[in-house]
Amino acid sequence: MTEPKELPKQGPLPRPTDLGEARELLKRESFPAPDVQLVSMTAVEFTALCPRSGQPDFGEVSIEYKPRERCLESKALKYYLWAYRDEGAFCEALAARMADDIVFAIEPAWVRVEVRQNIRGGISIVAAAERSAE
Repeated sequence: MTEPKELPKQGPLPRPTDLGEARELLKRESFPAPDVQLVSMTAVEFTALCPRSGQPDFGEVSIEYKPRERCLESKALKYYLWAYRDEGAFCEALAARMADDIVFAIEPAWVRVEVRQNIRGGISIVAAAERSAE
């Protein structure tokens, strides 16, 4: 794992070196939670690789969580999701790993991650993972 880099205050993001580094940055860039009960974030341009064929899988990631002390920072989330671009993983594994990484980063009271892969070969896949501290 590479030491997390600093995200620029403005301009283009650097390319993530690996998922471990992006996970650490997601945690480091989190911020104190204001008085909100629910946060929803959706990334509509998500890509990962099919672990069997190596071909790109395109889709959407939705994250919904109940914050406790910390919130996800959106630029850090974009960086984190970009780290999956060269990662070979099944849709179900993606949802589970992302939920675990969000728990690592901000320790929410509850989180749900849904990964929706676009249709390929006539099949679309939707996988969801939930984690709860309550």
